[in-house]
Parts: sequence; C-alpha cells; structure tokens
Amino acid sequence: MSVRDSDFLVIGAGVSGAAAAAELAADGKVTMVEMEERPGYHSSGRSAALFTPNYGPPLVRAIVASGTAFLRTPPSGFASEPLLSPRQAVTFVGAGDEALIDQFMAEAAPETPVEEISPQQACDLAPLLRREAVARAMLDRHVTDMDANAIHQGYLKLFKARGGTLACDQRIVGLERAAGNWLATSASGEVFGAPVLINAAGAWADEIGRMAGLLPIGLQPMRRTAIIIAGDPALAPASLPAVDDGAAESYVKPDAGRLMASLGDATPSPPCDAQPEDLDMAMIVDWLERKTHLTVRRIEHSWAGLRCFVADHQPVAGFDPGTDGFFWLAGQGGYGIMLAPGLGRITRDLICDGALGSAFTGRGITAAALGPDRCRPA
Repeated sequence: MSVRDSDFLVIGAGVSGAAAAAELAADGKVTMVEMEERPGYHSSGRSAALFTPNYGPPLVRAIVASGTAFLRTPPSGFASEPLLSPRQAVTFVGAGDEALIDQFMAEAAPETPVEEISPQQACDLAPLLRREAVARAMLDRHVTDMDANAIHQGYLKLFKARGGTLACDQRIVGLERAAGNWLATSASGEVFGAPVLINAAGAWADEIGRMAGLLPIGLQPMRRTAIIIAGDPALAPASLPAVDDGAAESYVKPDAGRLMASLGDATPSPPCDAQPEDLDMAMIVDWLERKTHLTVRRIEHSWAGLRCFVADHQPVAGFDPGTDGFFWLAGQGGYGIMLAPGLGRITRDLICDGALGSAFTGRGITAAALGPDRCRPA
C-alpha cells in the first residue's frame, strides 16, 4: 500500500481548513484533502459576505476580534484588493420588540460600540425601509463588506507558498490509526497518512469522527436560503447599509449592484449539497414586501448553504481525548469566514505549542471552551 505521508493531514478545504492548513504549513509538511473538485463548493462559497464583529455568542466575538487585524492588514501577497470595505448596518425592530435594541447595544463590545438612531434616521439611511415597520433602530458602523472568496483564495495561496499539498476530488471513506499515524483512504483508493489529523470536514465532520471510531460532537447542519433581486437606485443607493430585522434575523444588503436578502433561516438538514426551496424563497419575498418598499418582480438568483452548529452554537477546536492525534475543527455556524484567521491560528497553537497564545488568552479564550468534550454528555 502506497501512502502519501505528511506531518499534518487536513480533511476539508473550506476556509477553516485552508486557514488551519496555511498556519500549520509553517511548522511542517501538510496535505489537505477535499471531497469536491474544488475547494469551497459548500458553505465557504455560500457566504453572506458581511463582517459583523458584534454578531454571535461571546466566544465567537472574541475569536473574530482576535483575527480582525489580519483581515484589515493581511500579509503581503495574500490579496490584491482590501478584504474589508465600508458598509455599516442598520438594525430595526417593530412595535413590541423595542427591548431588543437595549439588549443588542449592551452586548456590543467596547471596541465596536453601536449607537441608537431614531426611526426616521434609520429610514433616511435605508430609504427602502417602511417607516411603520421601525419602532426603534441602531447603527453599527463597524460592519463591513467582506470579500469571502479573496479570503479563502488567499489562504489557499499562502498554503501553497508554504509548501502545502492540496488533493481535490478525494472523498474520505475510511480512517484507521496504525503505528502512530492516521491513515485516510479515499473513494479513489488514495491513502493519506499523518500523525495528526485535522477534521475540518464541515457538515460531514461527525461522519469523519465516526470513521475514526469517535463519539459525535452533535453537529447539526442548518439550511439557510438567500435570493438575489434587482436593485433600485432610489430605494437602495450604493451607500445603503446592510438592513437587519433584529426580531427575525432577516436581512437585505447590497450585492454588486443588486440586493441579496435572506430570512437568516436555520432549517435542520442532513449533510448535503443544499438547494433553495420554493417556500423559503416565497417567505423571503413576503418579508421584503412587508418591511420595505421593494416590489419583487423576479428572483434573479437563489442559493442555499449549510451552517453547522453544536448545541452551544460555539466552534469546536481541539484534540479528541478518546484517541491520539485527532483534532476537531468544526461547528463554525454562520461565522466561518470571520472566524478563519483566529481559528486557523488557534489550531496551529494548540497542535504545535500545546497551548493558546496570549493573543487568545488575553481575550478570555480558553482551550476548554473550545474543546470537543463539552459537546458530549458528562
């Protein structure tokens, strides 16, 4: 049996796997295997492409904050254009949900504060909003557009520059631990070996864990649907901020001269190539026409993607105590692109140094809070 050996084997070449692989490639020989013909076909390629530092649970926000400097000033050659560009976000709530604005403002980090604005100010900033839909509103000036593809491609480029090997169209169908190595066999018969395996398989991460004989972490893929519609220069000028319905998690944002809208829905799904469903698209249109002045005559494009969560909606990054050399990197939810710089470095620190660096511990991030043990019954 011929084995393609390396020091680290990363399963999954989405943005999380690519970031981890790029970081690890500075410390050893890394092979990254991807089941599709190209990296990023699933969740990484179906992002809302907004950088929202005040979104998510506290641990998510802390990890995002740890990687913000990287996104604002990436290494030379990482990308040809800025990864982040100005956008802002207006969050509104309707009558009966006014207290949510107090909650959102209290949850914002001191380094990324938000400010309350009047309903009229919200409608001035976002002319598409119906005034009667807005009881209270706030403005987050720290939300930016995010070039998700450039971030992913930048990590793939960095990985290659550091000597990493990418093997696509290699769906892993078998795993075994032998003589201190993980041996991963693909459907095509290729065998990849390494003492340390990083499970960054996205929606399929629990399946990879089961192949290794490990208990699942309870990963639940959730389908989110989005549509693209024509823009309206009067209602949605180029300066339009992202507009978020705080009571429903629905949003609409500019997208290359058009508008992207989603309910931010989370429909349980098996791991799959997620596709939009007619009912979900109809519900997005209904929300748009109730909350805004937009009339949707045609859906120009639609897509669906899977966001994967464990029970506490926080990412999993750590070695499995049930075996040697098996590292989980999963459960990034809807925050994967934003989390990539921080989680990539966290993965490298835990594997190569055995502990988190001060960039993370100084923000209250601990290995215990990230580890897979918390996802299983005591």
